[in-house]
Amino acid sequence: MPKNPVLIAVTNRIAQRSRPWRSAYLQRLELARRNGPQRGALGCTNLAHGFAAFPKNDKLVLREQKQPSVAIVSSYNDMLSAHQPFEHFPKIIKEAAREAGGVAQFAGGTPAMCDGVTQGQPGMELSLFSRDTIAMATAVALSHNMFDAALYLGICDKIVPGLLIGALHFGHLPAIFVPGGPMSTGMANSEKSRIRQLYAQGKLSREELLDAESQSYHGPGTCTFYGTANSNQMLMEVMGLHLPGAAFIPPYTEMRDALTAEAARRAVRIADGGGEYLPVGHVVDEKAIVNAIVALHATGGSTNHTMHLVAIARAAGIVIDWNDFSELSAIVPLLARVYPNGEADVNHFHAAGSTGFVIRELLDAGLLHEDVKTILGEGLRRHATEPLFIDGRLQWRDAPEKSGDENVLRPAANPFSSEGGLRLMTGNLGRSVIKVSAVKPQYRVIEAPAIVFHSQDAFLQDFHDGKLDRDFVAVVTFQGPRANGMPELHSLTPALGVLQDKGRKVALVTDGRMSGASGKVPAAIHVSPEVLAGGPLGRVRTGDMIRLDAEAGTLEALVPQEQWAARGSEAADLSSNHTGFGRELFAVFRQHVSSAEEGAANFSLPPLEEPSDLLINQPGGNNSEKEFSDEDTVVTNSAINPR
Repeated sequence: MPKNPVLIAVTNRIAQRSRPWRSAYLQRLELARRNGPQRGALGCTNLAHGFAAFPKNDKLVLREQKQPSVAIVSSYNDMLSAHQPFEHFPKIIKEAAREAGGVAQFAGGTPAMCDGVTQGQPGMELSLFSRDTIAMATAVALSHNMFDAALYLGICDKIVPGLLIGALHFGHLPAIFVPGGPMSTGMANSEKSRIRQLYAQGKLSREELLDAESQSYHGPGTCTFYGTANSNQMLMEVMGLHLPGAAFIPPYTEMRDALTAEAARRAVRIADGGGEYLPVGHVVDEKAIVNAIVALHATGGSTNHTMHLVAIARAAGIVIDWNDFSELSAIVPLLARVYPNGEADVNHFHAAGSTGFVIRELLDAGLLHEDVKTILGEGLRRHATEPLFIDGRLQWRDAPEKSGDENVLRPAANPFSSEGGLRLMTGNLGRSVIKVSAVKPQYRVIEAPAIVFHSQDAFLQDFHDGKLDRDFVAVVTFQGPRANGMPELHSLTPALGVLQDKGRKVALVTDGRMSGASGKVPAAIHVSPEVLAGGPLGRVRTGDMIRLDAEAGTLEALVPQEQWAARGSEAADLSSNHTGFGRELFAVFRQHVSSAEEGAANFSLPPLEEPSDLLINQPGGNNSEKEFSDEDTVVTNSAINPR
């Protein structure tokens, strides 16, 4: 099927908008690539330090500088269930790299924190900033200039985006992402949600809640709901940075170990000097970024990626904004229902057809760019497959023709919805996003008086005091990245769910975030500009009528214009958010972070040598430049120069 014209138009607009930065980025990659392996630029003393502790045979390979050396960058720790399996991956990788004629070194580790542990705690205020910290740690790991390719071991919320941002700043190096897989299915998600709401109502003890949560999160692997961690895995596959079908294979299985070993062998082959050079800065181009946005919509993925994908794109010299997300959402059907957008978990999704099925359906519907580079070479169609063992060897076959369970996964011809799960909201409160894939149609339009809170603790106190048993819109302010690091506000979900189930009309509006666990209550999040940056959300007063219309994509305070214009922002004492639990170490991040729509990042697009008439259509602009109808006009600047 021909590509959808909106897909082509949005891609061309992004390419045109990004051209000066993308061109400069690709020029930097070419400058970073030297003749021969990177370690060939090192002096003898430097090189000797680099392989001093290496086994004798591996040291010989590095000394002769003829075979590829692969960096391992890992977010391993044994507190996070998703990252605990990475403990034994380096041994598998090193052995497989030797078999392929190269070597692998553990180049460095990155921090990895769990939003599930820090939820509602002061440590959550470091969570978003940990992404850029991980990117910097990745750069430190690769700074030794010893490597020809890299394997990145990570799964969860900020970790994969941080690793990829770091990888793109070393975009001349090929990169393969190596996941660990999900934990086995525990308590049913519907039952888990029910128990959380009972606890929020004071009908269950903490011991009963902990017992239920322990049945849900019970072993190694990622959490099994479709939040940011598992959205990461979907996006790495559709961007061609995983081996096909690698995302949702459980840890500690023969298939998982086989895929890890094959990733190492593939890294040797695509390394500079390995024969099939594929630098990650060329794999991640405008088309790959658009493919990622499409897959996010098609699967009802995490709202965090309205920030993370923006930051990832900028690391590759590509500029996207929420208009791009919104226009693509309108044409992309919803193919999956995985909790919190349904009852199933990712293990059910995987059994029903998994990522290969989604990629194939979207390709056949003309909703993905097939003509992209991936770690397998040219063409995304090769990722519409699933791994299996045939005669004891790891091989791939086409994804199943039919879904194994159409309650979980459907073909593009029979979707759950004709459009994706994310929408842009605009109005006199700013720009925001809302995830509607889990919100029933009758709850998508709310008009009710505001109740303003400056913290989630203040909201929860009023809820427990019985003050919120009415129709209202909770306006939670000073939750943006500059104010307090933009923590997730998941602890509000059970309380709001209780009120909605009682028949109350409720919604949440905030400059904070809710992430992949955004659920059945309408929540306009990431409101930009944030209040501390002068955003109009700070003008809202308790009692103002707020209209949230997720169908029309509008978010407004129904206040007379003169009265609205005369108001200033309310003030709040944020001093308690800036010290303790290491928060003072991140003061420079809070001072320099960009808006949510610009990726909530502490790095920016590099300055250009000369002004350009292409410096148009910045995030939040009206996107009015010429759109192209011929897909061949897409500007990607992605040719790899031969030696």
